[in-house]
Amino acid sequence: MATAQLTLPTGREEAWRFTPLQKVISVLDGSVSAGSTIVRNILSSGGVKAYAENAVSPIVTPEDFAATLTLDKSPETLIIEIPVEYNGAEPIVIDRTGSSLGSVNFERIQVRAGRHSQASIVVHNSGSALLAEDIELELAEGAHLTFISLQEWENDATHLGRHQAVIGKDAKLTLIEVTLGGSTVRLLPRVNFLDTGGEIDAFGLYFATSGQHLEHRVHVEHDKPHCRSRVTYKGALLGNSARTVWFGDVAIRPQALGTDTYELNRNLLLSDGARADSVPNLEIETGEIVGAGHASATGRFDDDQLFYLMSRGIPATDARRLVLRGFFAELLRNIKIDTIEERLMARIDRELSAGGN
Repeated sequence: MATAQLTLPTGREEAWRFTPLQKVISVLDGSVSAGSTIVRNILSSGGVKAYAENAVSPIVTPEDFAATLTLDKSPETLIIEIPVEYNGAEPIVIDRTGSSLGSVNFERIQVRAGRHSQASIVVHNSGSALLAEDIELELAEGAHLTFISLQEWENDATHLGRHQAVIGKDAKLTLIEVTLGGSTVRLLPRVNFLDTGGEIDAFGLYFATSGQHLEHRVHVEHDKPHCRSRVTYKGALLGNSARTVWFGDVAIRPQALGTDTYELNRNLLLSDGARADSVPNLEIETGEIVGAGHASATGRFDDDQLFYLMSRGIPATDARRLVLRGFFAELLRNIKIDTIEERLMARIDRELSAGGN
C-alpha cells in the first residue's frame, strides 16, 4: 500500500485520537526532508548475518500511516539472519544514536529467526532524532527470540514505530519495550501467529515526565488454534504535563480454538496534572478457549506502603524510590542482562529525583 493511497492523519481517526499530532506531523507530512542523522552500530556473535538489502517486501503489510511511509522512504532494510538451531549466549545489539532534528530518519529492520534457534536482540536508541521505523520479527518453527527495544532518547526526540511479529509453529517471542526518553514516542507492537502452539510474552515499561507523550498500542491477532499471549505494561508519570497512552487490543477469531490470553496495564501517577489513558479491549469470536481476560488500573502511590517504610526510619524520598523500584522490578527482571537492568533503574531514579522536570 503506497502512502499516496492513505490520507494524512488529522487526529480525528481512532488510531490517532490520543496522539498530539502537532508534535509529530513534521515526520509525516514531508515538511522536514528525509535524511540520515542516526549512527548505527551492530554487535553480533558468530553465525548471525547482518546486512543491508534494497526493495525488501514487508512480511505483513502495515495499515499505519507512519509505517507505510517508512516502507516508501527507507533507502534500505537491515536484515538480521539467525541460523537454524543457533543458540547464542550473548545478545545481538543494534545501537542507534541520533545527532540532529534536521531531517527525518526512515529505518527498516527485518529479523529472521531460523528453526529452533534461540537468540536475544537489543535495539538501543539514544540521542536526538526524528525517527520513523518499521521492525519485523519472523520466527520459524520452534524458534525462541527475545526482542528488547530501549528508548533512552534525549527529551527532544520524536519516534514513531511499528514492531510487527509473526510467530511460527511452537515458536515463542518475548517482547520487551522500555520507553524513558523522547518528546513523543508512539510504538505499535503487532503480533500474528502463523501456526498452532505459538506464544508471545510482551512486557512494557514507561516513565513520562513533564512535556513527554509516550504511547504504546498493542494488537495481538489470535487466528490459529492453541496459541498463548500475555501482555503486561506498566507506567509511571511525574510532572503536570506528563502523558501516556496504552491501548491493548486482543482479537480471538472463530478458528482460534484453545486460545489462552491475558493483558494487564498498570499506571502510577506521581504528581497532579499527569494523565494516563488506558484502553484494554478483547474481541472474542469463539467460546472454545482456555481463557481470556484483561485488567487496567491507574492510581497514586500506596500511602500504606509509604507509611510503613517511613515508620521504619526511611526518609520520604527514599521510600518513594523503593516503591517505584518495586513497581518496575518484575518487568525489568525479564531483560536478564544485568548491565541494562542497572542502567535503566539508575535512569528511573534520576527522573524521580528530578521531580519530573
